[in-house]
Amino acid sequence: MGPVSGLVLFAVIWTIVFFIVLPLRLETQGEAGEIVPGTHASSPANFSFKRKAKVTTMFAFPIWLVIATVLLTGAVSIRDIDWFERMSTPEVSRD
Repeated sequence: MGPVSGLVLFAVIWTIVFFIVLPLRLETQGEAGEIVPGTHASSPANFSFKRKAKVTTMFAFPIWLVIATVLLTGAVSIRDIDWFERMSTPEVSRD
């Protein structure tokens, strides 16, 4: 895995974790009792992107580290997850 592949993998993991973290500890304007005119009652009352991004990064980095380590060490290869045996067996050199 090259540096760009590692960065893309981190971006994908970070985005998935962000969508998981986004609704955690969400307080809506309806729950707070202060609905701003022109917004829905389900809009966030005090949204902090900086805090959500920090929490997301704290969870995404260890997940990325485990996945990158597994990929780089070769502990799991594509042949290990070939459940339907569609890949041919590798050619063995007879030299």
